[in-house]
Amino acid sequence: MLRRGGPGDFAFIRALAGRAEYRPFITDEDEAGLQAYLNAPDCEIRIWEPEGRPAGFAIFCEIGDPSGRIELMRLALDEAGKGQGDRFLRLLLDHAFGTLGGRRVWLDCSGENFRAQKVYARAGFVLEARQRDHDYVPVLGRTVDRLLYGILRSEWEALEPLAARA
Repeated sequence: MLRRGGPGDFAFIRALAGRAEYRPFITDEDEAGLQAYLNAPDCEIRIWEPEGRPAGFAIFCEIGDPSGRIELMRLALDEAGKGQGDRFLRLLLDHAFGTLGGRRVWLDCSGENFRAQKVYARAGFVLEARQRDHDYVPVLGRTVDRLLYGILRSEWEALEPLAARA
């Protein structure tokens, strides 16, 4: 259900990132930018296919960092607001900790992305910092706060198994 992404997925990724509802929160990188993640030894793109078709994507960076941290970035769902965010994020965490061997997963979020903040909190992430008026968002024409979230391996291990939540 969570497979490695490739150049054939760029159109799907760009279509999601380019949606009006995502523009204030996700950078729409061109094909060269996405290819750079594929070429980087410490990054990977993952595509979520719960029913045999792409339904979401995420980019992992800092894989293999000596600290054990992994950054989770640019995650989006094809059908946001339909209750799939919890499952998608849990699969991403299982991959980061279980497959990639991370000790800590972190991400940042717009202070105005309230839906994402709720999903991150339900997944076990802890709000670790607020950088006030940090990011200028061209589509909004103003600066917004950046929120930094993190979850440790021990916190992930304490979560109820995904199979029990189905």
